[in-house]
Amino acid sequence: MTPQPRSGRILAIDPGEKRIGVAAADLRTRVAIPVTTIDAGADPVEAVTRLAREQDAQELVVGLALSLSGALGPQAQRAQALADALAGRLDIPVHTWDERLTSAEARHRLPRPGRRASGRKRRPKGDLDAIAAAIILQAYLDSQRGPASG
Repeated sequence: MTPQPRSGRILAIDPGEKRIGVAAADLRTRVAIPVTTIDAGADPVEAVTRLAREQDAQELVVGLALSLSGALGPQAQRAQALADALAGRLDIPVHTWDERLTSAEARHRLPRPGRRASGRKRRPKGDLDAIAAAIILQAYLDSQRGPASG
């Protein structure tokens, strides 16, 4: 008998100093989509906790910006501290996931921005953060799949 897929929603966040990108997936379909960007504000733990509860998240994935060598730099240390604080606040599993190069991939996936009247390109940074969160989440979900049968 094949096990039934888990149900519920899983969220991923791409934490930054100013903004936190958010993506979600249904645990049955396992397809990550960008959702929104929230202001990191003075208390990012509270902001993410509130969102996870509003979204009725069953799991949370926090992007961990490791260096290319795999070391925990200052940004990754802040993300790990955020994940630890969220794990203490939420009654759901909180995972970390290596997010190296996701911002570069997100920039590549965004459509070319239009030009402002000033002639400079404009791209909403929030879009980039939410897309990066979706890339993190999809990579995490793909890693959880069993081996292909056939």
